[in-house]
Amino acid sequence: MTLPVDLAAALANAERVHDRLVIERAIAQMAIRIRNDYAGDTPLYLTVMHGGLPFAAQLALALGALNLDLTFDYVHATRYRGQTSGRELHWKHRPATPLRGRRVLLVDDIVDEGHTLAAIRAWCATEGARDVRIAALAVKQHDRCVSGLRADYAGVDVPDRYVFGYGMDYHEQGRNLPAIYAL
Repeated sequence: MTLPVDLAAALANAERVHDRLVIERAIAQMAIRIRNDYAGDTPLYLTVMHGGLPFAAQLALALGALNLDLTFDYVHATRYRGQTSGRELHWKHRPATPLRGRRVLLVDDIVDEGHTLAAIRAWCATEGARDVRIAALAVKQHDRCVSGLRADYAGVDVPDRYVFGYGMDYHEQGRNLPAIYAL
């Protein structure tokens, strides 16, 4: 099946699987669990760019409302480079904040097969992070995930289809849609 490149055409052929209200509730619930797990610490909050940005911003505000302080930085590594399938990992930005001895929370839009997140998590460990956990807005439902990789904090499940919106792109479009869609 050839996917249309036009976002409007994709939306016309997509199913809305989670609306904004469902997503916001899931984020609020995640924030409570994260706050409880990090009580007494100030984790290094690493947003995985670009997809993790909308979710990470909303989750950070929810954590702030629960009085959990965060140290912010970001990481930008990709395997996709505008394509719909991944290749080798390409680093665009490594965090400037030292990771040694820190508790790190990686914040990303989705756990799909997990190759990129697994590589970032492994890099954090080699940099001396004491603890590395993953918060993901969405988890794709299939059995193809990298062995041992899972989201420690997961918002919503999504079908094993091409999903976009709320940080996830459709041919570099639609990241700012306030819902998650599946073709």
